[in-house]
Amino acid sequence: QVQLVESGGELVQPGGSLRLSCVASGVIFSRYAMSWYRQAPGKQRELVATITSGSSTSYADSVKGRFTISRDNAKNTVYLQMNRLKPEDTAVYYCNARYGHYEGWGQGTQVTVSS
Repeated sequence: QVQLVESGGELVQPGGSLRLSCVASGVIFSRYAMSWYRQAPGKQRELVATITSGSSTSYADSVKGRFTISRDNAKNTVYLQMNRLKPEDTAVYYCNARYGHYEGWGQGTQVTVSS
């Protein structure tokens, strides 16, 4: 069973940057497609970015050009570099791991963009 632990969320001013990390355990990490989702208050959870086992990436239109997803298989870690943050990026960010019918979620980390 995959276990995921996110970190890196905090309060940041508009225009600032943050890097989120998600460490996986209990699985062969390199086999998993890893994604970041986010959920703002009163809204549905939405897909932010995905990186496949082959390191292909995809992004939501709202974050293209500002966010970068990457992975380090040696450290069982996936990252989300977030630049030029906007107030509308405020949400709880969740890490997701998927391989076939196996799937796991982290507990989430809060990102707040506010002056």
